Amino acid sequence: MFNKSESSKCSFLEQTKAAREERAQEKKREAAAILLQSHVRGWLTRIRFTKKILDDFDVLLPPEGCAELRPSVQVYQNASRFLFVWKKERDKERFEMLCRYLVSSLESDSVKLSYVGVALNKEYALAWISHMKTILWKCCIYLDDLHPEYPADMCTMLLYLHTLVAFTSTNTWFILKAKHMEVLKSGMNQLCANIMGHLFNKGFYLTLKTLLIRGLGRSKVTLKHVSLSAIITLALRPLVSANFSEKLMTMFLIHILCVPGLILHLQNLAPECVSAIISHEIFGRSLDLLNLEQNTRIVFNVLEGNYALCLLANLIHLAYIQREDALRELYFPSFTFVVTRLLESCQHYVTSKQSNLTHWHPVLGWFAQETDSALMESIPHVRSQLQLLWSSPMVSALLGHVLEEAEPPESSDGVPQAVGGTGLLRRALLEHRGACHSAGRNRLGSAECSKVALVCSLYQTALATLTQLRLEVLTGLCYQDKILFSLWQFICSLGPNCGLKSFLDLLTVNTKCNAPEFQMLILFCDCMTHYVTILDDLEMYEQQKPFRLTDFVVMCSFLNNFLYKAILGNLFDVKNLNGNQLFQMAHTLLTVLYRRDCRRNYTPDNHWLIKELRVGSFVNDLEKGKKTTQVLLQKMPHIIPHDERVQLFRKYVANEKAVLGLTESACASPQATLITIHRSRIVEDGYRQLAMLPSQALKGVIRVRFINAQGLDEAGIDQDGVFKEFLEETIKRVFDPSLNLFRVTSEERLYPSPTSYMQDNHLQLFEFVGRMLGKAVYEGIVVDVPFASFFLSQLLGQQNQVLYSSMDELPSLDRELYRSLTFIKHHQGDVQELDLTFSVDEDCLGRLVTHELIPGGKAVPVTNENKINYIHLMAHFRMHTQIKDQTAAFIRGFRSIINPEWLSLFSTPELQRLISGDNVPLDLKDLRKHTQYYGGFHDSHRVVCWLWDILEKDFTNEERKLFLKFVTSCSKPPLLGFAHLEPPFSIRCVEVGDDEDTGDTIGSVIRGFFTIRKKDPQNRLPTSSTCFNLLKLPNYQKKSTLREKLRYAVSSNTGFELS
Repeated sequence: MFNKSESSKCSFLEQTKAAREERAQEKKREAAAILLQSHVRGWLTRIRFTKKILDDFDVLLPPEGCAELRPSVQVYQNASRFLFVWKKERDKERFEMLCRYLVSSLESDSVKLSYVGVALNKEYALAWISHMKTILWKCCIYLDDLHPEYPADMCTMLLYLHTLVAFTSTNTWFILKAKHMEVLKSGMNQLCANIMGHLFNKGFYLTLKTLLIRGLGRSKVTLKHVSLSAIITLALRPLVSANFSEKLMTMFLIHILCVPGLILHLQNLAPECVSAIISHEIFGRSLDLLNLEQNTRIVFNVLEGNYALCLLANLIHLAYIQREDALRELYFPSFTFVVTRLLESCQHYVTSKQSNLTHWHPVLGWFAQETDSALMESIPHVRSQLQLLWSSPMVSALLGHVLEEAEPPESSDGVPQAVGGTGLLRRALLEHRGACHSAGRNRLGSAECSKVALVCSLYQTALATLTQLRLEVLTGLCYQDKILFSLWQFICSLGPNCGLKSFLDLLTVNTKCNAPEFQMLILFCDCMTHYVTILDDLEMYEQQKPFRLTDFVVMCSFLNNFLYKAILGNLFDVKNLNGNQLFQMAHTLLTVLYRRDCRRNYTPDNHWLIKELRVGSFVNDLEKGKKTTQVLLQKMPHIIPHDERVQLFRKYVANEKAVLGLTESACASPQATLITIHRSRIVEDGYRQLAMLPSQALKGVIRVRFINAQGLDEAGIDQDGVFKEFLEETIKRVFDPSLNLFRVTSEERLYPSPTSYMQDNHLQLFEFVGRMLGKAVYEGIVVDVPFASFFLSQLLGQQNQVLYSSMDELPSLDRELYRSLTFIKHHQGDVQELDLTFSVDEDCLGRLVTHELIPGGKAVPVTNENKINYIHLMAHFRMHTQIKDQTAAFIRGFRSIINPEWLSLFSTPELQRLISGDNVPLDLKDLRKHTQYYGGFHDSHRVVCWLWDILEKDFTNEERKLFLKFVTSCSKPPLLGFAHLEPPFSIRCVEVGDDEDTGDTIGSVIRGFFTIRKKDPQNRLPTSSTCFNLLKLPNYQKKSTLREKLRYAVSSNTGFELS
């Protein structure tokens, strides 16, 4: 019974709990229903309320337009309610209608009708100000979504801009034009300033920047005069309202003046805006702001590289426009410092953005950057603005002006007369001493010099930063109103030898070479290198305007001594010379001037030698491994005499032979290579046996066994002469133009034939020829092979250097073509009338082949704008493109024997002398001193004395050259004299008939010594064996006979034979 009662109780409690929960759920459902109903009622009410407001608004301002103005208070009340329910997309047309009405109401002078009249009502004044701020900001919101390239959007944009312009200035408020309302004008201006401040704080400038970039940041500008004028007017108003405060000016620079090509487009589309910018002194105020390094850093950090470059371009354009007024006052230091600092910031930015994920920038080069299509499309406009910096008016206004200020007064006493002499260098120094006689005030560290140096530093920073415009900058500086020549005259005025001691003293304290004075020197060297590179012979040697040859002489002397003393004194970090810009630029200019002098001399003899240099000590330091001496030899080998460099070259060869075990002691070893050559197939057999021979083996001893026409071995004297004959015969045949491997210029100089491809394996043949010539140079065997200068330059590797000029070398290939191209360069009329294109026609075996100098060159006409490019491309095609494969093969073979580093000791003409001997008159005393005699002859022998007497007194210089060619196969003496002729020159007495020379038998020696005649040799000619440098001379009985026979023999080159 008890259990039953307990169970009933539990059941009751559960039922009670369930009922309670059910009641609670019911209450929640009721509450939710009530809440839902209230939301729906509220939503329906709001819909009705909104509809009522919109209906009232549409009645007041119908979409088709309002025929007449309504009371302003009524419009204000309706507009306020409208803005309360405003939605961006739904109410776009209504908002446009409101803006149209508000703008049109300003044309009324009635307080009741003009919308500004509401502000004069005390009840609504404060609310109206807030109301207008809301309306104007909503205009900005709509502007953010508009695209000027669409005509519909352009109309809407003009409406919103008109609204903003109308309500941010009292100029268009007719209500204030009445006399009794003038007292309110200042208050209303303050009201507009208040509105402008609100818009500025909300991001007004961002809206304007977006519009400007969308309209101007494209290849085809879409903003028109009205819209552009409105935007600039709006951009200037906050500045004027805030009295050009630093904060507002900073924002103006960051958002407005950084728009790509802004000033350029304003000048073209809305010039009155440029006038407004000038009248508000925006240029000067911007410079004042950016003069503080902290401000520059803030602006640059916000803009980063690309838009900072656009800001710089707009500032440069403003400077260009105001170059006759504001820039005259601001160019130094303000403009100079600001532009330099912005360029440096861009340079550091590009450096910091180097990575594997880089993009190419048309002005700054390669660096990691975000893709910005609008910016990329407008870069041509930015580029044209930057180009103004090195335009003639700007260069004159900046660099020309400071150089005028620093120009020393004219010397009253003229050139000093105390210095005698008529040498070119002496005259040059005299002229410059006269020009700079009163240059005492121009010295490094003076105010004038610092001013010039800092302006030069600006342009040098532009060269380093605007990497893709480098050539344009250089060209602008080189060809503007003799600015470069004026800079040279200024440098000359810095003291003796162009202030050499002052520059060296500065270098001791400024080892990083970043002083402005060094930037000035770097800029000069950079520009002068460019100038000399594109200067043709007519301009340099004949016209001499403005630079005379004497200027170049002094320039060479200064650079030569400056670099020599700086390196020798350890003023440069020799371990990092390639990273030192001052050294690189000065050395490059020196190299260009030296090579120009090598090609066509303009300096006096021994001008390039350093007089204080002691060759013996220099060589000793070199052997000890002194770093500065090694650098001097590597970078400036011309400072030591040529003979010393040839001896160094021979020493390098001897050292290599010793290392490779190829010295004389090893010559008899089995390592010598034996080749068999048929006389009828000298080139073919030589190529077959030597072409695949390793370089090391070819550098060693090569023994040659000749096979005659009957197939029998020829006997040869074992003096390496047989190999010399093989080498000479091989070189003689392969360089024969009839083989079509090489051609000759009009000056009888050799170069690879463009049509050599008609020969089988022609490239392998060229490599073989290169190896053979290399072997001749390696062994010191001179061969009479005159090469064209341009080909020797390629052999030295000069064509791969940045500043190599094909046009300079062209006369050595085709003087007529050079004259024609020079005519085109200096042609005063329209070059297009000559009917030239970027292509060249070539006759290949009767078939006309057209080569294009650039892709599609046949359709590209040559004009005055591109003619310089054309002449350089044409010269490059003739000297490089046509024969690049042949040249590369020849150089590959030559360098497999001769180390390219050894060749760097020599200039182009010096390399020719290394190959073919010295181009000096035959030194008979030296030849006689180093002559060996055989067959009974001796130095006092009657016939021998006659020989030397005839050579000295009876033979002309040309006949002496023929004599030397007759006995050695080369008309030029060895570079270091006949002591280095291998084998030594020798004279053998031949007194037997029929060429039966049996050598030095006892009988022949006795007969020769006592001048015993076995047979009268009067009908016999002197003969030679050039492979042994041997003259076979009959024992003539009369001096006249010897003279006659010798002259006949050398003139007809009779007697070339193997003993």
